[in-house]
Amino acid sequence: MLIDAHPLGALVINGPLGLDANQIPFEFDASVGAQGYLRGHVARANPLWQEVRDGDPVLVIFRASDAYISPNWYPSKHETHRVVPTWNYQVVNVHGRIKVMDDEKFLRGLVGRLTREHETKAESQRAWRMADAPRDAIDTLLKAIVGIEIEVTQMVGKFKLSQNREERDRVNAAEELGRRGQQTLSEAMLKA
Repeated sequence: MLIDAHPLGALVINGPLGLDANQIPFEFDASVGAQGYLRGHVARANPLWQEVRDGDPVLVIFRASDAYISPNWYPSKHETHRVVPTWNYQVVNVHGRIKVMDDEKFLRGLVGRLTREHETKAESQRAWRMADAPRDAIDTLLKAIVGIEIEVTQMVGKFKLSQNREERDRVNAAEELGRRGQQTLSEAMLKA
C-alpha cells in the first residue's frame, strides 16, 4: 500500500487562520473503524493540535514517486508531433475526522510502533529501540509531543502513469525514467 511505503503525509487543516499543512509521519491501522485510522504526533509547540477541534474534517496527502515526462520519450511524437510534456505521479488523498490524543499511554505505544517500523526499514546493524534511551529521557520527550488520530472517512488514489498513452509510448517513457534512476515510478508505469 502506498501509505505504508510513503508514510510522511501532508496533514491539511482549516484552522482559525485558514488552511495550513504539516508534514507528519503516520501509521495506518486498517483493522479499526470502517476505513481505518491514521495516527501520528506533533510537537507540543506546534499550534496545530490547538487549532483543531475533535471531529474537524481534515485531509492527509500521501505522495509517492513523481516525475516530468518529456514528449521526446514517446515514439509517437516523432510520427505525429501531437504530444506535449506531462507529469506522472502516485498519490493517495485521505479524508477524515481528527481527534487530539494528549495521552501518555497512546503516545508511548505510537512512538514505539513507529520506531520499530522505521528502524526495521533503516536496515541498521542493530535497530534502535526506545529502551536504548534512559527512561527519564523518553518520559521527557513524550511530554513534548501531542498525538493525533484521524478516523478515515474516504481514500482517493490518484495515479497518472501515462496510462492514457498507447503502450509503446508508456513503455518507452517508463524505460527512460528507469535509466534516469526513477525505478519506482518506472515499474508502476510498466504495470499500468
